[in-house]
Amino acid sequence: MNIAFIGLGNMGGPMAANLTRAGHSVTGFDPDAPAPEGVTMADSAAAAATGAEVVITMLPNGAILRQVAGEVIPAMPPGAVLLDCSTVDVESARAVADMAAAHDLLALDAPVSGGIGGAAAGTLTFMVGGSEAALAIAAPLLDVMGGRTVHCGPSGNGQAAKICNNMILGATMVATCEAFALADKLGLDRQAMYDVASTSSGQSWSLTTYCPAPGVGPTAPSDNDYKPGFAADLMLKDLGLSQQAAEAVDADTPMGAEALRQYRAFVETEDGAGRDFSAMLPRFAARSRG
Repeated sequence: MNIAFIGLGNMGGPMAANLTRAGHSVTGFDPDAPAPEGVTMADSAAAAATGAEVVITMLPNGAILRQVAGEVIPAMPPGAVLLDCSTVDVESARAVADMAAAHDLLALDAPVSGGIGGAAAGTLTFMVGGSEAALAIAAPLLDVMGGRTVHCGPSGNGQAAKICNNMILGATMVATCEAFALADKLGLDRQAMYDVASTSSGQSWSLTTYCPAPGVGPTAPSDNDYKPGFAADLMLKDLGLSQQAAEAVDADTPMGAEALRQYRAFVETEDGAGRDFSAMLPRFAARSRG
């Protein structure tokens, strides 16, 4: 397929490279990132999108997505698909889908889970909002870039699924780190704590797949001095999106709000910026109740 890829940073770059390795023709645009392997670079987003069957975007936030959509949509041929893989607010995803429909285009919001490692390995999970017709066109590309695609319903529902999932993740990681720090102070060995919680009612992905305690459980960023697999800065962004959405629909999410408060303090006023989101454990281990 003839593909345009806008946003070639830590996630978009390896995703685009995987598409070229699968035999697709990819024209890219990014004002800052270098050209990934096999990608022909254009001098603007609109130039990259001209004539493309699918335009893929991987962008930092909803405002930039709206701006880029305004540039690429007029350049896309009727019936083409705008496939946004960014994590943005639900309102922006739905607004861009409406913009696309007004120009006889199809649109999908398809945020990802799996991080930089999943982008490089082509094992991402895509949470997709949009029509079945659009998904049928984009599915072969999603299969190259990922290992699983879940169709979550109409436009915006992919973003809704992503932020709800990551609200759970943020809250459970905070609780997991708190529990290990408490276990330390109670004299409970971390391995014993893991052996109990991982096989009983305290089990969670944060514990058994991404354990914040070094040397316990499968290898995770905690075993690499908390160098980010999923940065605390990105968790802060996603928790902010979850609370923005909760406010918009008048949903009571006190645990999500508290997780946001904890990560905001960690990233903005402590040493969490640039560290993995599981680095909450040494933070709690060093703190007292006061």
